[in-house]
Amino acid sequence: MRRVGHKGADLIAPGNTFASFEAALEAGVDMIEFDVLPERPDGDGELLLAHDYADAARRTPHTLEEGLQHFCGEAYGAIDLDLDLKLPGYEERVVEALRRFGLDRRALISSMERPSLRLLRERHPEVRLGWSVPRIRRNPFERAHTAVPAYLGLQVLRRTLPGQARRAIEAGAVDAVMANHHLVTPRLAEAVRGAGGELFVWTVDDARRIAWLEGLGVTGVITNDPRLFGVAGPGAVT
Repeated sequence: MRRVGHKGADLIAPGNTFASFEAALEAGVDMIEFDVLPERPDGDGELLLAHDYADAARRTPHTLEEGLQHFCGEAYGAIDLDLDLKLPGYEERVVEALRRFGLDRRALISSMERPSLRLLRERHPEVRLGWSVPRIRRNPFERAHTAVPAYLGLQVLRRTLPGQARRAIEAGAVDAVMANHHLVTPRLAEAVRGAGGELFVWTVDDARRIAWLEGLGVTGVITNDPRLFGVAGPGAVT
């Protein structure tokens, strides 16, 4: 199972920073996931390593160029990258930057935006793509008025996602599914595996659930605290 650090190691050091990437590296990850956001919502301006605009406003974020230069360092030579695109409109600039730094062969580009994935598959079929689900911007379970409809929607999506994922992979639209851990079931794991795709699960900060997912045969688990990979033991988590 691939050990993936979310934003680097967001529970050890602030995410999408060099300190967080280095903490993930020290914890022994195989892959580092980080966010790419345009300076302006229309996709223009600098490309920043930030989850959203509130995140970018709280600090001075690294640019994508700075981040990719950092990942060219010798210490990161065996580490794969997952670039998560937060909005549409700058997809080709990301591919161009990866190629410029010679990191395109080590990269997976993921997004919740299906139009972005379609554009990338059409224009850059060699790029590995991950479809991130569900398409949400904030946790609906944090608020009482959205929790109940979110729970009902979750049940529907858990039933329908295996078929959707299988069809998307078999059609060549994506290479991987990046699923929120609430959506992961044995059926989903079997569907993705049977279609020849990869299944990455986000964001899992519990050692017992990590162990359960490993037993399920997922490709990788994304966590804010990659130190948990060293303590994950057997446990029945459903």
